[in-house]
Amino acid sequence: MASLRLFDRPIGAGATMNVLLAGETFAATTSVAVGGDVLTSATSTNGATAFNAALAMEEIAVTQIGGERCAAEFPYDLDVLARYQAVVISDVGALTLLVTPDARAGRVGVNRLEVLKAYVENGGGLMLAGGYMGFQGMFGTARFHDTPVEDVLPVRCLPFCDGMEVPQGLQASILQSSHPIFAGVEGPLPPILGMNKLDFRRDGSSRLLATCHHRGTDWPLLAIRSHGRGRTAAWATDIGPHWLSQDFLLWPLYGKLMANMVRWLAGTE
Repeated sequence: MASLRLFDRPIGAGATMNVLLAGETFAATTSVAVGGDVLTSATSTNGATAFNAALAMEEIAVTQIGGERCAAEFPYDLDVLARYQAVVISDVGALTLLVTPDARAGRVGVNRLEVLKAYVENGGGLMLAGGYMGFQGMFGTARFHDTPVEDVLPVRCLPFCDGMEVPQGLQASILQSSHPIFAGVEGPLPPILGMNKLDFRRDGSSRLLATCHHRGTDWPLLAIRSHGRGRTAAWATDIGPHWLSQDFLLWPLYGKLMANMVRWLAGTE
């Protein structure tokens, strides 16, 4: 297996960093009864619009594979992943990556969660973001608990529904403001409206950078880890709406914070 640090090429001034984003697209079907007639309409939403635009302003190019395309199009091998300095998995469950077209047809194939683990161990940067289909998920259906992806994260997923809605807002506490992820980011962070409950990996391998207090517990909001030759981050809330409030999305430093996370994952910070 070739070392991914062949992609550890220096990113000089004016060069563009390339990031792969998997997920963050949603389809909804609505049926309306009008007398004896039923009218059906479908809409699609990209929850990463603000994220993609913010990173573009920071000269970071995002290639997005929407959730509905991940089963067929998410990379199967390290050579393809090596084109990206970082990978962000957001609001797409483990089963979408595990059940490939080959698996669905009953053929032995690639476990892409193992590929992501190898990507990190060979020098890649991986962030798992929160949401209804993040970590274990609002209904326990994201299912990253007890997977190769969980192996490399700075947190462990709880083996049950881990999502919590907090419409009154949660206030983050920044624990390590001197970390490069918070360079140029002056607190406090704007409120968030929900997050995934996670178990911080307290074995000395990881760093807890920010928490949110809710009902007597300080839950990890942002944690990082160096694993193998790569880096990982757990961001326990959305990268876009609805758990990121409009105040957060309109915050002038939103893009800076997101870009800092990606740059740290890529090893340029």
